[in-house]
Amino acid sequence: MKFFPIAGLVAVAALAACGSTATSNRPVYDGVPFKVKAKPIDKKTDPATFSIEIKNAGRSIKGAREAAAHGGTKYCVQNYGSSKIAWVADPMDEEAQLTLTDGRAIFQGTCNP
Repeated sequence: MKFFPIAGLVAVAALAACGSTATSNRPVYDGVPFKVKAKPIDKKTDPATFSIEIKNAGRSIKGAREAAAHGGTKYCVQNYGSSKIAWVADPMDEEAQLTLTDGRAIFQGTCNP
């Protein structure tokens, strides 16, 4: 009869997991889950040149920079098989100016295969 209490705990844990939000599936940077959107600036003429948008970047500037660097690396590896990026302003360079527009940080780079 010890089976039923354990089965009940497993069922409760499974139900609790169902209620988790979509943000729990996002990677966490500096303790904050960011929505990262990478896309080519002009897909027809130069798909290697891309932009990375980090929403709600003000929650953690350090985390937003990490999210941008990771998002750029992921974009270039998936599309060009290389993690080499020529950034307009390297997100991991703390000296590089970061401008927030409507809470979003935008970085630009070019994949260099």
